[in-house]
Amino acid sequence: MRKLLKGLHKFQSSYFPANQEIFEQLADGQKPRVLFITCSDSRIVPHLITQSGVGELFVIRNAGNLVPPFGAANGGEGAAIEYAIHALGIEQVIICGHSNCGAMKGLLKLEKLRTEMPLVYEWLQHAESTRRLIQENYAETKGEELLAITMAENVVTQIENLKTYPVIRSKLHQNKMSIYGWIYDIETGEVLAYNPDTDDFEVPQTLLATASNEHFIHTDAPPVSSAYQQSSPSQPKNSGDLPSWLPLEQADRIYRGSAR
Repeated sequence: MRKLLKGLHKFQSSYFPANQEIFEQLADGQKPRVLFITCSDSRIVPHLITQSGVGELFVIRNAGNLVPPFGAANGGEGAAIEYAIHALGIEQVIICGHSNCGAMKGLLKLEKLRTEMPLVYEWLQHAESTRRLIQENYAETKGEELLAITMAENVVTQIENLKTYPVIRSKLHQNKMSIYGWIYDIETGEVLAYNPDTDDFEVPQTLLATASNEHFIHTDAPPVSSAYQQSSPSQPKNSGDLPSWLPLEQADRIYRGSAR
């Protein structure tokens, strides 16, 4: 607590005065450009990852970056989604999973949670589609590889859950809504984006290029890691897009075999 109080003092004495004009503008209302749905994990800091400022992201966080299907729960997630899209007029949504996710570890051992953490057990029921997909399609996969697959598949599942919301479906029908699926590696800082056309997770170079003028992405962001650059013709197609934090063969099996 002492560290937090020191931080509060520093914010009030230096950061706030230096940015007072921004806060005065925000006092009249918010106009975020992006709804960012991610995990409650303390290692995930949306504004840090995207280098965005105060008021630029509308953030929903929970264990496992889950989006309960419309009508499945009366929790805050659905209300926040509806408010973000209908009231704030947000037209871009990012669902961001991450490496070494505790919620996904729990999902893989769901029955163990029934008595140990019953509330977590109930919450993870919203990821049942992910659990079932993993159980029936990756029975021979184990360890860290299985966890990485589960995390990636869960992001895709939550995108589909998000599409069940009437306010989302309406905007999609009007071509006024973009939904992005990201996976973030804590150790390397690398991010991969889901490409629905190829059913792959790829380096978001295209996304960054087209969004260079977007308010929520700063043009002074660090360059894309060289680990993501296109490979030589002798390597498998798109292998340069695979995450450097996994062996090439393993990564190709995860991201090329996802949902197939």
